[in-house]
Amino acid sequence: MRDLNRRNFLKGLGAASLGGAVSPLLAKQAFAQDGKKPKFLIVIAGAGGASLIDSFLAIRESEAGNAAPTLNCFRDAEVESWTDTPFRAVNLQRNQVGAIPIPFRTNQSAFVRKHMNDLMVVTHTGTSVNHTVAQKRAITGNEAWNGRTLQEAVAAEYGATLALPNVNMAAGGYLEPGIDRTLPAYAVGEPVARPDFWPLSLDGARGIKDTPSRSRLELARTLRNEKLDPESTFFRTFEESPRLQRWTEQRRLAKGLEMQDLITKLNAYPNIPGSIPLNEYGLDESPDGQVVRDAFPKFTQDPLEAQAMLAYLLIKNRVSCTVTISPSFNVLLTTSPPALTNPPLAFDFSHQSHRDAQAVMWQRITGIADRLVDLLKAEEFEAGESLWDRSMIFFASDFGRTKRRPANSQSFGSSHDLNNGFAVLSPFVNGNKVLGGVDPATGLTYGFDPTTGEPDPGRTMQEKEIYAGLLHALDVDTTGAGLPDMRAMRKNA
Repeated sequence: MRDLNRRNFLKGLGAASLGGAVSPLLAKQAFAQDGKKPKFLIVIAGAGGASLIDSFLAIRESEAGNAAPTLNCFRDAEVESWTDTPFRAVNLQRNQVGAIPIPFRTNQSAFVRKHMNDLMVVTHTGTSVNHTVAQKRAITGNEAWNGRTLQEAVAAEYGATLALPNVNMAAGGYLEPGIDRTLPAYAVGEPVARPDFWPLSLDGARGIKDTPSRSRLELARTLRNEKLDPESTFFRTFEESPRLQRWTEQRRLAKGLEMQDLITKLNAYPNIPGSIPLNEYGLDESPDGQVVRDAFPKFTQDPLEAQAMLAYLLIKNRVSCTVTISPSFNVLLTTSPPALTNPPLAFDFSHQSHRDAQAVMWQRITGIADRLVDLLKAEEFEAGESLWDRSMIFFASDFGRTKRRPANSQSFGSSHDLNNGFAVLSPFVNGNKVLGGVDPATGLTYGFDPTTGEPDPGRTMQEKEIYAGLLHALDVDTTGAGLPDMRAMRKNA
């Protein structure tokens, strides 16, 4: 946190507080328990096209035959495989990332070996190579359920008793809401732009020096709500407006956020006199502050670490049941030691340098997932069951990348391609399985039988099938949605 000084912190505090004044928080009806234990969905966006043949479905040159010189396949020594898992791992070491003269070294093997029993890869062929459109279809199954997103479906199922069921920190199509008009209002996503400072917006008074007492604040709110607003020309003119009614309801319900002390529970910053003076403003750090700072020590510099940090705190404190995070398209460099943490355009830097961009970005998103799993495993849900025992991480890619390369080239660019698949990490899915497969002569993935999971080279999987399989693995009630039964994707189904 060495780059955060007092001035920057106070600027962030002010911006967060102003943001909280207009934030569309939780249009929900009650906090009562409904008896159904929640399950949790974390979406990690592979923004720009996370290619499975550059990770868990990698192809060796010796397997590609005559196609090897012009196919996106790897030197045999760069791909590791094992007898007890169908997954592959690509381990690369290079002196630069495309034209960026910074060396890198990646190791996918460690992730596969650690998580293979909860890891499932499903093949898939999409319907768009436009970033925004494809991202939206990855989370709606191409509007498979009235246009409801995966996150909205999970929030509708498990979030009625939670303060902010659906928090979304992504961008582009991953951030867009669905179009299902029957969706409960509380399940709509809450967008968060600055996850490190955003918790400071969850109280209407704290964080201000010499703030009035809570009792005086409540008197002022009562005066505003019961006399000043009803008598104003604006309120009398627009009192039938649904937007104004929703605004006043949100303002009333925001008190619930204050009562839960989320401004403290979700704040990872420590109190450091002279630098981060929380105590001067009546604030304190989360009881989990040190734990998340240890897991994500670069959260003040790396937006994705800050997002992952908040994702864990939201789930751990039973604030949300689904959280979406995403690497940005901005370049992120560190100097000690020199490292390219996030290439420009994230996975889409593959246009300039496919192999390097894929390696760096797969290492980035799986590294974030690995730390989230560790945190969730260490926290009890209830009765000996951990939070991870009730969670799913979905790596949601826009699309794949083209499968060809200039003859024998180790440095080349790629374009968008409909053909690819998804990786899913969860105790609920058919773990240690590749559903479908890849043709080593073309690099194209093919499908599987939805019931048995047997490979079917003549089949490609549709967006709605993967969407359905994920929701059913999370035990979301989709009665009446007309979704297919993807039994092969569920553990012990």
